[in-house]
Amino acid sequence: MDLYALLGVSRAASAGEVERAYRRLARRYHPGINPGDRMAEELYRQVQRAFEVLGDEQRRREYDAGANAPASTQVSVSVSLEGFDFSAPADGPQAATFAELFSDVFQQAAREATTPSRGGDLELTLRLSFKDAVLGGAFPMSVVRQDRCAACAGDGRVPHPPVVCPACGGKGAQRWARGYMVFGRTCDSCDGSGRLSAQACRQCGAVGVQARSEVVTVGVPAGVETGDRLAIPGRGHAGARGGPTGDLYVTIDVEPHRFLTRAGRDLCLTLPLAIHEAALGAKIDVPTLGEPVRVRIPAGTPSGRALRVRGQGVPAPPGAPAEAAGDLVIEIEIVLPPVRDERSKQLLREFGELNRQSVRDF
Repeated sequence: MDLYALLGVSRAASAGEVERAYRRLARRYHPGINPGDRMAEELYRQVQRAFEVLGDEQRRREYDAGANAPASTQVSVSVSLEGFDFSAPADGPQAATFAELFSDVFQQAAREATTPSRGGDLELTLRLSFKDAVLGGAFPMSVVRQDRCAACAGDGRVPHPPVVCPACGGKGAQRWARGYMVFGRTCDSCDGSGRLSAQACRQCGAVGVQARSEVVTVGVPAGVETGDRLAIPGRGHAGARGGPTGDLYVTIDVEPHRFLTRAGRDLCLTLPLAIHEAALGAKIDVPTLGEPVRVRIPAGTPSGRALRVRGQGVPAPPGAPAEAAGDLVIEIEIVLPPVRDERSKQLLREFGELNRQSVRDF
């Protein structure tokens, strides 16, 4: 992400201009002014980060050095030796070293490293309810990303009436001397034409991208879990100077459910049973992510037994048979009611007298 474009200033902006742009955007997107607006909160965070770098003189110099570095060390430089000029002094301050010569050459090459570059990828987190994660669906997300500048269509330059190139004076070539050696090359400002018919775009600072917010709909397959990562090609940051757009990566974060858990494609539920329901059997309405299902509890069901309801778990993946859906696994937990009145105590004593066999096998 280009920090200058994020603040809406050019690379030549003064420290005062950078600070004024930051304060204007910070007031606009401050969370206190936009309560509950996640998009404004994200913009505010990015503006803060940009000012932390560009508002510090040393960090700004380091950022500029990194941002302007050539993308590859394999550069092509069309510099030629045109001859020697022995009328010029070649000693004292006019003397040239080989280090100075190659410094000129590679500075020119670095200025040519303006080819389109791929935009950066964007990483976001999507928090889903347990039900939405199990069933899947389409979910909108507010995204703040670098998009192509509307003023220059991502090129970084806008057309204007042709003028004489100030770099070469209309000659289409540049010449300079180092000591007795005279060098020449095609003017990189006008590509040898001698005239300029475009200028740097002021809207984006000639980088071709600007920060914007938009809503992206994320298609989530059924059965995603926390930590799953979805890729959305072409919805990351736009590339500089018309380069290809990066991708959007969405990491899933699933909220826990009040009484359901996951085990692969199965849903698990602990079902409390009263002692008489477990002993005599019962029909219980068991909650699911959809409508409740009625489950028959066999008489004499012990605590800890698992009952399985087919097809009531995570839905089958697209194209898979219905049998691939998960199940609802119910674990029985017998819960003893509080015994406070004498009548209940007497009945339990009578029950114990009638059923004297031990429930312990040790």
